[in-house]
Amino acid sequence: MTAMKQWAEGLSFPEGPVVAPDGSVLVVEIRGRCVTRIFPDGRVERVLEVPGGPNGAAAGPDGRLYLCNNGGFNWARRDGLDVVAGRADDWIGGSVQAADLAAGTLETLFTECDGRPLGAPNDLVFDHVGGIYFTDNASTYPRHQDRGGLYYISPGLDRITEVGFPLGHPNGVALSPDGSRVYVADTLTSAIWYWDVESPGVLAQGPHDGGANFLYRLPNVKTFDSIAVDAEGNIAAATLVEGSVVVVSPRGETIAVHEMPEPDPLTTNVAFGGDDLRTAFVTSGGRGRVYAMEWHCPGLRLNFSEIRLPAAGPV
Repeated sequence: MTAMKQWAEGLSFPEGPVVAPDGSVLVVEIRGRCVTRIFPDGRVERVLEVPGGPNGAAAGPDGRLYLCNNGGFNWARRDGLDVVAGRADDWIGGSVQAADLAAGTLETLFTECDGRPLGAPNDLVFDHVGGIYFTDNASTYPRHQDRGGLYYISPGLDRITEVGFPLGHPNGVALSPDGSRVYVADTLTSAIWYWDVESPGVLAQGPHDGGANFLYRLPNVKTFDSIAVDAEGNIAAATLVEGSVVVVSPRGETIAVHEMPEPDPLTTNVAFGGDDLRTAFVTSGGRGRVYAMEWHCPGLRLNFSEIRLPAAGPV
């Protein structure tokens, strides 16, 4: 693996990178409340305004970009970094949404499960049949925090089910290459948990909270944001506090730790793209940047990747 190189800057807390077939990378800007397209030459173009707090993103089977929306945060600026300062005063509630970027439209799909409002949906991944696993890391208040959970939206978008509850602060979610495991990185516990998949949206129950099985815990003071999986089944995890990308085997072993080129305690996401999926794109939320680095093997090819894109604006 090679060192990270800066690929884009000037973003307002980027997360949720999605690599489009044309080589451009879509990110959400949580503070900027939008979806942004980064072209291979580094040019940046906002393509859709998204009220609230767009967080995780994934390409769906219908060409739309699916989003988790945390409802919005308050923000502060500290030591040159954008930092979250609690739930927004104008919080609009958590939701899962679908954006048609070519048409410039945004549809809100779900705001609750079994009559209980979603708190702060964070990240999502599609399985092979078109169902969606997503995390809700719940709302945070000045003196307490709700419990988070893992949810499943069935193909056809007609039902939402709670499949892992309660969890601490579930953040990134990803599937193993064969789809037999769902991984969740939890910020509160600094751990990666997993469930064995019995059938789409049906998970075998393990011994820990939410029916999870333990895989890995970070040492020192690091904790997790989001995750991606490569073709060998390794988990690439962006870390907070001591910003880095930690590579974990499916057996729970540390393979490598890649530090950020410039320290950022808010390193947020990883996605694979480029030739043969051998480029890892890493979002630096606090510094508003995207980095790129060569990976030792291809990233995992996601179940869906086609996205309807708007025509490119002027150079």
